[in-house]
Amino acid sequence: MEIVSFNIADHPTLEQTIDMIEKAFMKIPDNSNLVLHSDQGWQYQHQNYQYRLRKKGVIQSMPRKGNCLDNAVIENFFGHLKSELLYLQKFDSIEHFKKELQEYIYYYNNDRIKLSLNGMSPVKYRTHSKY
Repeated sequence: MEIVSFNIADHPTLEQTIDMIEKAFMKIPDNSNLVLHSDQGWQYQHQNYQYRLRKKGVIQSMPRKGNCLDNAVIENFFGHLKSELLYLQKFDSIEHFKKELQEYIYYYNNDRIKLSLNGMSPVKYRTHSKY
């Protein structure tokens, strides 16, 4: 799994969520049948958000309430994020946390190898598998 797009804000808004998927849409082709994993937040249930996903041909994966197995892929990422970033340091400020989070996502996508991806990072695996 590769983090294709993310957005950091002090509190969730529909605009933040729409901005995130629009950034992702610039990187992916139409009708790719990609799966977008999210929780059941109100912004992910919004008609505008869901319409944009359908229009792009993206499949929305939202777990049943209280069942993390429905969304195991993103829950796995959050587990790594917590154990490899959040639990290892204290943050001086929100800005410090945001900077570290951006760096971690870059590391996760580009440098962190996964055995399930033949020892490659998500980005290396994606670019390798195109050929």
